[in-house]
Amino acid sequence: MSDTQGSSRPSVGRQKQPKDNEGRMPLSDHLRELRNRLLICLAALLVTTVLGWVIHNWLIDQLTGPACRINGVQGYGQHTKSCPNGLLVNNGVLAPLSFTFKISMMAGLILASPVWTYQLWAFVAPGLYKKEKKYGLSFTAAAVPLFLVGAYLAYWIFPKALGILVSFNPPGFSLAFSGAEFLDFFIRMVMVFGLSFELPLLLVALNFLGILSAAKLRSWWRGIIFIIFVFSAVATPTGDPLTMSVLAVPICVLFLLALGVCTLHDRAKARRKAVEDPDSLLDVDVASSLDLTPSDVRAETVSAEEFAHAEPMVYHPDEDEAAGVPAARGERMDDIT
Repeated sequence: MSDTQGSSRPSVGRQKQPKDNEGRMPLSDHLRELRNRLLICLAALLVTTVLGWVIHNWLIDQLTGPACRINGVQGYGQHTKSCPNGLLVNNGVLAPLSFTFKISMMAGLILASPVWTYQLWAFVAPGLYKKEKKYGLSFTAAAVPLFLVGAYLAYWIFPKALGILVSFNPPGFSLAFSGAEFLDFFIRMVMVFGLSFELPLLLVALNFLGILSAAKLRSWWRGIIFIIFVFSAVATPTGDPLTMSVLAVPICVLFLLALGVCTLHDRAKARRKAVEDPDSLLDVDVASSLDLTPSDVRAETVSAEEFAHAEPMVYHPDEDEAAGVPAARGERMDDIT
């Protein structure tokens, strides 16, 4: 479907690609553009993963430190300087290699995040309007620090969550965490906390797109806070009140901040709409105001010279007969003229 210039949506991908007669980019160019950007992302991920492999010992020490330093807990694993309580073990021949590779891969994904985030944005941005680009770039810039704050909060609460879990170990029983289980538990907490911090940003995005109003959010605030606490209780791996509260309270604060942003946005939009169309704020039962401003008729006035040279109006009785007008009426009209 072709549109007039200025109203059609730009094509996704690089703008310098050849286009067809309707101004659209062929599908093959879209796929070629996607392939090139994916190759750039994979190359960056490969480089950062190698870097993560180089520093994997330091990363493992930072990750396993909370579990290896829990007081009063002893495992049946080897007691080392980095893990004096012997709580962590690797089961299987390939377990050490798999654990180290997962740590390096996770570090590479985090370090390469600026590259793959930019490649994703560069692929989608040409297909957006100017206003959508501004909103999308702002939301992307806010999403990254929110996720990092949630991830750091998960790392901070991680030792306390482990301490609560291992406190249920009966006396006389040894305890051990396999490397894969320990890493999966940590990644789950990071993802839950990080993505949960994006929920208020999603509400702001829906408000800016005109899908959700601030008035609706204010009317739902009790139910939303209740859902946040239920979600926190279900999503946290431990399910204890401390971990649940550590996740739920910041999300509630972010929700209130998002509600404030939505309220300010709706008020600003209402002020702009009131200036552009004052009648839009009236009730449906109230009549709109009339425009009593006299129109300028000078532009429609015909001068005497133009009137003299205008084509005279000629009456054709045949047209009236074709339209069903009696001939006698046409003759009377001739007599009158």
